[in-house]
Amino acid sequence: MRELHGWNVEVQEVRFMPELDAPPEKPYPFLYTLRIWNESSEVVTLRGRKWVVREESGETIVVEGEGVVGEMPIFEEGGEFTYSSYHVVAESATVNGAYFGETDKGEAVFTRIPEFRLLVP
Repeated sequence: MRELHGWNVEVQEVRFMPELDAPPEKPYPFLYTLRIWNESSEVVTLRGRKWVVREESGETIVVEGEGVVGEMPIFEEGGEFTYSSYHVVAESATVNGAYFGETDKGEAVFTRIPEFRLLVP
């Protein structure tokens, strides 16, 4: 698997959202909005994601799954996809990860999700 240069991710917004549902053991919900776009000459289909959430206590939670928000968007050159989702945490945390894709030639590729912080007020 190789990193596909030109397949990019930008964290557009991170916002504490106390009105969202959260379990008592992880009472702090954060909404985030990400933009993914393709400046490479390769067509890529996003197949999966991996999030790594590191809370200040040292607890690390890894979340993996297919697609994003129930979709597997296809990125042609110049294509982009923006979506919002959320994480719940017990305390402030650092988040990063990767999206995994497949080119139209069947090659497995990935792009990194830039690190961002969930700061509990």
